[in-house]
Amino acid sequence: MKLCDTHCHIALLYQDPIEQIKVIDDARRAGVEVIISVNTNLPDFFSSYKNIKNIQNIYHTIGLSPSEVDNPGRDWELDLKEGLSYPNVVAVGEIGLDYFHKYGDRNSQIEFFIRQLEIASNYNLPVVIHNREAGEDMKNILKSKTPHNGGILHCFSENYQFAKDMIDLGLYISFAGNLTYRNAKNLHEVALKLPIESILIETDSPFLTPHTYRGKRNQPAYLVETANFLSELRGIPAEELCEILYNNSLRAFNITYSD
Repeated sequence: MKLCDTHCHIALLYQDPIEQIKVIDDARRAGVEVIISVNTNLPDFFSSYKNIKNIQNIYHTIGLSPSEVDNPGRDWELDLKEGLSYPNVVAVGEIGLDYFHKYGDRNSQIEFFIRQLEIASNYNLPVVIHNREAGEDMKNILKSKTPHNGGILHCFSENYQFAKDMIDLGLYISFAGNLTYRNAKNLHEVALKLPIESILIETDSPFLTPHTYRGKRNQPAYLVETANFLSELRGIPAEELCEILYNNSLRAFNITYSD
């Protein structure tokens, strides 16, 4: 069994590089061979990248989430573009809209999101998208500004029709540990009905710990629980499902080689 954790906040798990490397080693022993280290702001990217840049099969994203809209940094576009030039940076993200937390105002969030979509398209990179209670605006923006190299709607929380519309735009749907919760019937329906070639899984570490480990800080090693749940839900043997998900992940991030 081999898996890719398509969304892990290594910078938020631990600040200590030794602890970060331990988390990665634990993931490898569990079968998680590839990790996408996702960042929500520029300082986290530059610090975590420095700590783990030489570890094989760790890839990185750089982007500014809606939480940064009021204070992205004076030269944030220049800094973002600098990070995009680094080896093994494979996507712009996480970026998006979050109306639950009401960061800034809606117009400023939308402008911030669109600008980063444009940068991603200029660099021929996929995007990692955060969407919380902003479904209608998200759908309209992505229809008019479809990323040239696709992208991933991470920690999916919308309905099946929304997911289908996003897949039609060339995007992937990623499920986190909350897929394993018994009361997540909406997510179960979506994960069951979608074409398997469009599905990814993630931990969103340190958040959204799978049911088996609830109460603990999430980590990439726990991705196996989400894979096993999806295997049972879809009626696909775990080994077969994990191979499909792994290949989907490499394709989504345009990763062409991984031991």
